[in-house]
Amino acid sequence: MVKGAIFDMDGLMFDTERLWDTLWAPCCGKLGLPLPPPEFLAAGRGLAGDNLKRHLAKFYPQIDPEVMLQEVWRLADERFSQGVPCKPGLRELLDWLRDHNIPCIVASSSPRNMIEMNLKNTGVDGYFKGVVCGADVEHSKPEPDIFLLAARQLGLDARDCLVLEDSFNGVRAGRAAGAVTVMVPDMAQPDEEMRSLYTCCCHDLLEVRDLLEEGKL
Repeated sequence: MVKGAIFDMDGLMFDTERLWDTLWAPCCGKLGLPLPPPEFLAAGRGLAGDNLKRHLAKFYPQIDPEVMLQEVWRLADERFSQGVPCKPGLRELLDWLRDHNIPCIVASSSPRNMIEMNLKNTGVDGYFKGVVCGADVEHSKPEPDIFLLAARQLGLDARDCLVLEDSFNGVRAGRAAGAVTVMVPDMAQPDEEMRSLYTCCCHDLLEVRDLLEEGKL
């Protein structure tokens, strides 16, 4: 059985990926930029750090990517402060992990203040031993840095940790870290590459809890 659980946030714990998609149009409007095409949204999901900056530069070479990031984060702070919806099974899974003395930590590429705000506003902050954000590591997903650091903060080897992810880059990072990696798809369904990388794929977090209860993870 796994000894610790590492949770991604957007699209895994909270139904926020769809909210993020709605923020880029007002961001571009505020900055006087053309509206983002559909391929901008699809290709940008799961990106962070330098990978996200390169993505922004590709579609909007006329502006500093950092300026776009600051504006979209400002909009996100406003929207997410109103509350975000939890994904099905989140609290049930967290209760099970707590009842079985399995420590949990969040490892998300989002800014720390946004992670902590979402945890507090949804009332699940007390379940987690800590938070690792994108700014805490040099390399973002698909590199394993964020999960390796999260495991160390739990005092565990990553191989003894369960990584829960919805994104392709997250699954790649979990596999690279050597963790037990479970994909819970959100807006992108697994392809052949993902199936070769993850330990298993679950419909929702309730299924993750059930597999843990059955000793299959």
